Amino acid sequence: MLSFDIRSLEAEAAHVDDELAADDPIWEEGDRVPASAVHVTGRLSPAGEGRFYFSGQLEGKVTDDCRRCLTDVEMPVSEAAHFLLAEAGDEEVDDPDVYEYPSQARTLDLRPAIREHWLLSAPQYALCKADCKGLCATCGADLNAGACDCAPPTDPRFDALRGAIHDDAR
Repeated sequence: MLSFDIRSLEAEAAHVDDELAADDPIWEEGDRVPASAVHVTGRLSPAGEGRFYFSGQLEGKVTDDCRRCLTDVEMPVSEAAHFLLAEAGDEEVDDPDVYEYPSQARTLDLRPAIREHWLLSAPQYALCKADCKGLCATCGADLNAGACDCAPPTDPRFDALRGAIHDDAR
C-alpha cells in the first residue's frame, strides 16, 4: 500500500513494502515507465507537525533501445530514496526533496514522490554492452555482427584539402 492514513502515521511510523505498477495512472506521457512494477520498501515516519519522512529503496527494471545499435536492453534500477512530505503552505516545500500534499488530506500518497525518484534514478541512455559498435551510418548494418561493405564516409568539407595534397604530390 502506497497510501497511508495521516492520523495513524502521526501516532507511529509505517513499514512500506509495496509496488507501483507500470500501468498506474501516475505515469505521464513521455515518462521512462518501468518494464514491470517498481518495488518500494522502507519506513514512513512522522517528522514534526504536518511532515512525514520516507527512507527506503526503489527497485525495478527499465527497457529501452541501445543508443548505438537499437537492440532492446533491460536495465535494473536500484536506488535509495529519502524525502520529506510536507503539508501545503509549509516553508520547506520549496526544497526539491520535499513533496507537498494538500493541507486537508486524510491520506498520504507516496506515488508522486516515488514516480519522481524513479525518473531521476532510471538511466537516461541504454547500451547493450560497453563496447557496442552501433550501426553503419550508410547502410544501417549492425557493426556488432561484423563489418559492412560500405566505403568509409568522407567529409566534403575536406575536399579542398585533399585536392591540395594531391597537387603537391605531383
